[in-house]
Amino acid sequence: MMKFYVTTPLYYVNDEPHIGHTYSTVVADVVARTKRLRGFDVHFLTGTDEHGQKIERAAAAQNLEPIELADKVVEKYHALWKILRISHDDFIRTTEERHRKGVYALFEKIHANGRDDIFLDDYEGWYCTSCETFWLESQLGEGGACPNPECGRPAEKTTERTYFFRLSAYQEALLEHFKAHPSFIRPEHRRQEIFRFVESGLRDLSISRTTVRWGIPAPRAEGHTLYVWFDALINYISAVGYGDDDEEFSRWWPADLHLIGKDILRFHAVYWPAFLMAAGVEPPKEIFGHGWWLRDEGKMSKTRGNIVRPYHILNDFGPDALRYFLLREMVFGEDANFSDEAFLHRLNSDVANDLGNLLSRTAKLIEGLPAAEGRPGGALSSSDASPALRGAAEKAARAFFDSFDAYRFSDGLRALWALVAEVNRYIDASAPWQLSKDSSKRAQLEKILSDAAEALRIAAVLLSPVAPGYAEEILKQLGVPAKAEALREADASWGARLVGAKAKKGKALFQRTDLKTYLEAEMTEEKKDSQTSASMVGIEDFAGMEILVAQVLEAEGIPKSKKLLRVVADLGSEKRQLVAGVAERYKPEELVGRRILVLANLQPAKLMGVESQGMLLAAETPDGDVSVVWGPEDVPLGSKVR
Repeated sequence: MMKFYVTTPLYYVNDEPHIGHTYSTVVADVVARTKRLRGFDVHFLTGTDEHGQKIERAAAAQNLEPIELADKVVEKYHALWKILRISHDDFIRTTEERHRKGVYALFEKIHANGRDDIFLDDYEGWYCTSCETFWLESQLGEGGACPNPECGRPAEKTTERTYFFRLSAYQEALLEHFKAHPSFIRPEHRRQEIFRFVESGLRDLSISRTTVRWGIPAPRAEGHTLYVWFDALINYISAVGYGDDDEEFSRWWPADLHLIGKDILRFHAVYWPAFLMAAGVEPPKEIFGHGWWLRDEGKMSKTRGNIVRPYHILNDFGPDALRYFLLREMVFGEDANFSDEAFLHRLNSDVANDLGNLLSRTAKLIEGLPAAEGRPGGALSSSDASPALRGAAEKAARAFFDSFDAYRFSDGLRALWALVAEVNRYIDASAPWQLSKDSSKRAQLEKILSDAAEALRIAAVLLSPVAPGYAEEILKQLGVPAKAEALREADASWGARLVGAKAKKGKALFQRTDLKTYLEAEMTEEKKDSQTSASMVGIEDFAGMEILVAQVLEAEGIPKSKKLLRVVADLGSEKRQLVAGVAERYKPEELVGRRILVLANLQPAKLMGVESQGMLLAAETPDGDVSVVWGPEDVPLGSKVR
């Protein structure tokens, strides 16, 4: 039997799961289910990354031990994956003993390879805790900010003696591997990006810390903790027995597919294969860096407040609606924008109208068939096939599997819906509801319904990896109930499986939903939530806000605005222009000379044509009155609020 090993990235436990985590995992699940459908022996791994400074700080902010925070978040992942029917075979946590064994085994293998690929040396440089990434000083943004455009938090200068991995020694080996294995990194534009990065030169990588305690202790050097990106990547082999079970490891490794977000591609496509090469272990076969789900055309981020949590969608519409939307809407490998409008339009059109109505009327017409010789009421006796409809079903199945094998999920679902459209046209043209009124047309009626139902049954089989619940409901209403996990590729071929099966019209696959009504209901719920609780943020979010003590040098009104003042503030090292909505409460002269607090690393914005280079902090009462939060007088200007 052919084998297939697929993995998701490990999800960091400093935050609850959101649409980005959900997408990666649903895609991996769809890949695993499709391979099982086609007869593969599949191993599907997911899990959590639980070490590092970010977890230490997030746990401390909640007065928890790091493992307590990890346990809480891991339970949320388990609960969500259950709701989404994620069919993983294993869930690994980097805090497990089996993972520690694998990490030590790989470390020792590299250390003992005779090339001094792991060595102790002094490290001095800049480190972003949020990204768990090192940066050169020349790479930093203004004010020492992390250059990652999705972060921008202050990087911290660190000097310590650490273990290094001789990454520079593997530059040519990596380039040769990329050339010899064109599908190692996908999509192609990501492969070119990584190729250029490696070609430009690699620096040796610091792989331990003396300032971090929450992690796996490094061997051979007391007081060192292994760098989280050395630790975490090894989960892909520790989960299948590396360092502990050679038979299990040789059974599954190398992995066939690592599914990851494009933002962590460098770690997986450069560091990870280099570690494996140094240890004499074959790299994985393929790494696919998929795109991001965007909200308002920007990457979802806690600090932007634009994260889409999957829970309300699951509560309102169920897991299959979300799974289908994610696979159909995004061209795999590219970015896509998430919106309620797009979600409801896609589900109303594809599932409620096209597929749902087809199922409803087909099952109802079959259920209404009276008993006849050789079959009970509500069942079919004919198995004759319309050449056109059978041909459409066979074409759809080929296109579906070809597309899914190439991870072109949207194309595969488009091919499947072409079959659904063909069956709808067939029924419309045949008008079986007219034939049902004439008993002499029974044979003709049964042939039409048999063809339509068989094509619909095949559509359900093809749909099962993406929306297993929808597939099962279709089969149930057609009278051939089956669990999605029990289906196989042969079930997607034309046959006589519906003869004698009793159809019964059931619930709608997706209840058509009016966008305006839905959004109004959502706004009402959000308003209730805002009145009962405030959104919680982690310590890393607050640490990323640069709130500085400043002094107002100038203040004046802005023409044509009753609320806004233009303020020039001294932040100690520089002067900033701010636009503040406090003109109805304060006269300009009342602000001049006063100490204020300024959110200094806010994206500049224009208000009434005047650029604001930060935000003055003020409190707002329920009736809309504002009061400036005055800064302390006994600290230097530019002091940071912590």
